[in-house]
Amino acid sequence: MFIDTHAHLNFKDFDLDYIQVIERAKKAGVEKVIIPSSNLKTSLKAIEIAEEIDGVFTAVGLHPIHVKDEDFNETEFLRLAKNKKVVAIGEIGLDYYYDKSNLLSQKEVFAKSLRLAQVVSKPVIVHSREAGMDILPLLLAESPMPRGVMHCFQEDWQFAQTILEMGFYLSFTGLITFSKNQKTVEVIKKTPLERILIETDCPYMTPEPYRGKRNEPAYIVEVARKIAEIKKIPLEKVATQTSKNAIELFKLDK
Repeated sequence: MFIDTHAHLNFKDFDLDYIQVIERAKKAGVEKVIIPSSNLKTSLKAIEIAEEIDGVFTAVGLHPIHVKDEDFNETEFLRLAKNKKVVAIGEIGLDYYYDKSNLLSQKEVFAKSLRLAQVVSKPVIVHSREAGMDILPLLLAESPMPRGVMHCFQEDWQFAQTILEMGFYLSFTGLITFSKNQKTVEVIKKTPLERILIETDCPYMTPEPYRGKRNEPAYIVEVARKIAEIKKIPLEKVATQTSKNAIELFKLDK
């Protein structure tokens, strides 16, 4: 079985067919899917889908690229975070790629989100784009440090080591199936399988051989297949261990 730990089925790309998308995923061996959110609206949508379909869970939160146009409603996010289908806070973090004009606001919202995770005792799904050195001190400032995963990991091994030492998991997307990705290949080789999660990040990051199409959870097998190839281990071992990791981190067996 596979678990897609990051699928944006709450985005408009899936408005018309998310039920069929999930059915295809189950036929492909995907037993569980986690839907992360980017703002309050998508958090509400994610919960709606998760409550409708067995095996679907969600995370709620305010993505850093939306900090500039939406206030972090602590009261409402706390209410949503207590829902039994919500297994994490996310995706949250810092993004310096698109806009560096609101770095302080991003950091403030990230810190508030980390504290929310502590209040509800749930892990975090962290987005970090060109912001790794600022992410670390904010995580280290929390006591106790939150559990969580670095989503769509693309940093180097030195950064990966630090994150792993902090107890975090690393999650990989279809980007690893592209040929020009040697830095990530090195990280996958060196990271224990017990600390790896897999995700599609759909509708983005479509893996080979489906590149150019809308991504969806059924394609998660290609991410697992690439990890198996890089580590020279059976696909079944990757599927089993990454699913076990996801169940452990997000408490999906409760």
